[in-house]
Amino acid sequence: MRAWRWAALRGRAARAGADVLALAVALLIATLLRHDGHVSHLNLTGLLALAAVGAVVQVAAGLHFGLYTGRWSYGCFEEIAALAKTAAVATPVIFVLDTLLGRLAPRSAIIGSGLIALVLAAGVRYAVRLLRDQRLRPSPEQGSRVVVMGAGEGAAQVVRAMLRSPASPYVPVALLDDDPAKRSLRVMGVPVTGNRHALADVVRRFRADAVLIAIPSAGADLVRTLSDLARPLNVDVKVVPPVVELFGRSVSIDDIRPVSHADLLGRREISIDLAAVAGYLAGRRVLVTGAGGSIGSELCRQLARFQPARLVMLDRDESGLHAVQLSLDGRGLLDDRNLVVADIRDQQRLDEVFREHRPQVVFHAAALKHLPLLEMHPAEALKTNVLGTYQILQTALRHGVDRLVNISTDKAAEPVSVLGYSKRITERLTAAADTAVAGTYCSVRFGNVLGSRGSVLTAFAAQVAAGGPLAVTDPEVSRFFMTVQEAVRLVIQAGALDSAGEVLVLDMGEPVRIADVAHRIAAEADRHIQVVYTGLRAGEKLHEVLLGPGEVDRRPNHPLISQVPVPPLDGAVLSLADPAAPRTDLIAVLRWLAESPALSVVREPQQARQR
Repeated sequence: MRAWRWAALRGRAARAGADVLALAVALLIATLLRHDGHVSHLNLTGLLALAAVGAVVQVAAGLHFGLYTGRWSYGCFEEIAALAKTAAVATPVIFVLDTLLGRLAPRSAIIGSGLIALVLAAGVRYAVRLLRDQRLRPSPEQGSRVVVMGAGEGAAQVVRAMLRSPASPYVPVALLDDDPAKRSLRVMGVPVTGNRHALADVVRRFRADAVLIAIPSAGADLVRTLSDLARPLNVDVKVVPPVVELFGRSVSIDDIRPVSHADLLGRREISIDLAAVAGYLAGRRVLVTGAGGSIGSELCRQLARFQPARLVMLDRDESGLHAVQLSLDGRGLLDDRNLVVADIRDQQRLDEVFREHRPQVVFHAAALKHLPLLEMHPAEALKTNVLGTYQILQTALRHGVDRLVNISTDKAAEPVSVLGYSKRITERLTAAADTAVAGTYCSVRFGNVLGSRGSVLTAFAAQVAAGGPLAVTDPEVSRFFMTVQEAVRLVIQAGALDSAGEVLVLDMGEPVRIADVAHRIAAEADRHIQVVYTGLRAGEKLHEVLLGPGEVDRRPNHPLISQVPVPPLDGAVLSLADPAAPRTDLIAVLRWLAESPALSVVREPQQARQR
C-alpha cells in the first residue's frame, strides 16, 4: 500500500478511535450524573458492553455521513455538521439496542451521553485544529506587521491566509472597520481596534510596517480616501483585488499587491446575472475579433470561464494572439485552430473563418482607436472601423450569427473627431443589421479603459520612466475611466440583454480630471517630474459625454447599463465614402454619415441561415 494511503487510513482511524473513546467517556459521565456520582451504583460490565455496541454504531453512522472517509478537513464546519448528524442517528440506535440487550445503562444516561459525546468529539477537533493553526502561524518578527483595513469576509479570508502559512511575508496585528457592530470582533485572534480615523494611533501602537486595504468591494473613492489616510504614516499601502478580478474565488496572500492607479481611478463592484450570461454563452460557439488587444484579450479570458463550446480568437496581430493563448492555457504553442490570423478588411478571409467555425455569438472588438492618428489618416478609420465592421456584420448575417456585440466608445456620443464619426457609424450600421435578424445585434459604448495599450496611465508611466515631463492637454480636461475587467464584465452582461439595435451605454461613474492624475503620479515618482500643458489636439473634447443630444438615460434591465435607440444606417450608403478622396472631403462625408437622419434602402431577402 502506498505511503500516502496508509497515512490517510491512519488519520481516519484515529478520528474514529477518538470519537469511540469520547462516546465511552460520555456514557460513564452521564451514568455517574444519573446516580449523583455514586460509583457503587455503576454497572461497569454493562457499560463496557454498551460502549462496545456504541462503538460499532458510531463508526457505521460516521462512515455513512462521510465522517471517516476523508471528505472534509479536520475540524471544519462541514465535519462538525456531519458529527452532529452521526450523534443524532447513533444515540437513538444505541437506546434501542440497550433495550434489546436488557437495559445495560439508565435510559436518561444514554440520551445524555449523546450530547456529551458530541461536545467532547467537537472539543477534541477544535483543540487539534487550534494547535495546527498555532504551528502554522508566522512569527511577527519575520514578516511585515500589517494593519488590515476592513473586517468583512474579504478581510477574514486574507487574515486566515496570512496566519496559516509559516512563510507568509505578512503578519496581521490589528483590524480597522467603520462598522460599530464589529468593534469587539476578533478574526483568528486579531482584534478590531477602531475605525479608519484611528489608523495613525494603531500603526504606532502595533509598530506596523504596512496597511492593507482588504475590502474587495471598495470603490475608487474609498480606496483613495484610505490611501490618503495611510500615506503620511510612512508605511507601505497594499490592497486586495476588486470583486470583479476575483470572479467569485477567495482572497489569498498572492492577491495582495501595492495600490495601483487603476485602483484609485476606476474600481467598482460590478454585479452580473450569471444565469443570463451563461444562458447565451455556455455550450455555444463564440468568436472575438481583435482578440489580441487589451479589451479583446480580457474578453477571451472572461468568456472562457463560461465554458463556451468553442472560443474563436481572431486578430491580425499574431503576437497578440500568442499572448492571449498564453494567458488562457499557459502553453502558447499556437497549435489551436481556434486562433485565427485574419484581417477584418478581407471579406473572403472572413467568409472562410465563419464557414469553418460557424460562430453563434460574436464580440466585435477589432478597431483603430487612437484619435490623433485617425485625424491624420481618416481613410484608415473608414477602411477598418467602418468598412471592416460592416463586413463583420454582413458576414455574421449570412452565416446565421444570432447575437453580435459591437464595441463602441464614448467618442461616438456627439462626435467631433474622425474616431467618433467612425464609431458612431458602426453603431448605426449595427442597428440596421439588427432589423434583419431574429436575434440581437447591439453596440456597447464606454469611455477610457485603464491599463489598455495607449491609455493615459500607460503613457504617463512611460513619461515618468523617461524622466518626464508628464504631458496633459489642458488643466481642466476630464475623462471617464473604468478598468478593463469592469468594462468587459459589463460588456458580457450587455450581450445578455434583449435590445432592438440599441446602443448599450455603460455607467462609467464620475469623470476624473487628467491633471489630478498627473500630479498624483508625479508626486509618487522617485524624482522630480514636471507636469506640462500642451493644448487640446484636433478632434479632442475638453469633457467627454456618454450620451448625445436627444439620447435619454433609460436603464430598464441593469442599473449600470443605459439602453439608447440609434437611427439605423444602411450599408449601401457607404459607397459615398471613398478612401481615396481628399482628407477634408472624406472627413466631411464621415461626419454626414454619422449625423444624418436614419437612412435605409429596400433590402434583398437574407440568405437562408447556415446553422
